[in-house]
Parts: sequence; C-alpha cells; structure tokens
Amino acid sequence: MTGTAGQWPLYEVFVRGRRGLNHVHVGSLHAADDAMALHHARDVYTRRNEGVSIWVVRSDAVSASSPDEKDPMFAPAGDKVYRHPTFYAVPEDVPHL
Repeated sequence: MTGTAGQWPLYEVFVRGRRGLNHVHVGSLHAADDAMALHHARDVYTRRNEGVSIWVVRSDAVSASSPDEKDPMFAPAGDKVYRHPTFYAVPEDVPHL
C-alpha cells in the first residue's frame, strides 16, 4: 500500500459514454494498482452499460491549472480567431463536433 496513512492511492475515473464522444470525469476511487483501479471503475461507474471506454489515472499524476490562473493562462488564445470554428459550415448530419 502506498499513499497517505497506509491508504491505497487515489485514482480519477473518466468514462466515454458512446463512440464519438469525449471521456468525462465521473469520479474517484482508491485501488492498490492500475489493474484493480480499472476493474473497480468498471464495476462502480459502468454497471448499467453506461460506457464504451474507461480511463483511470492516479490523482498524483494529474496536473491542472488553477482558477486563479485563468486570465494569464487562457487570454492568449482570445486573439487567435482562426482557431475557432466560426469560419466553417458544419453539416447538420455531423454529430458531436
């Protein structure tokens, strides 16, 4: 066992509901290793066939920006209008774009 106070490490769980959709964070769980985390995630978060794919990631391996960093982190993208799909006509029969 690793982690604090003899607990198993914490894993973050991401599930993809259907093909073509993104993985979405659905929760967290403790497990002894990656394989156990994957099996527990399947049992806990997809017991009613909610998903087609599961990702588990140790929480200590996740890096995230802070809400306080919002302006300096994301402001440079505002002047790059070519990155936004406003110049393209998207057909109505294209799902999940």
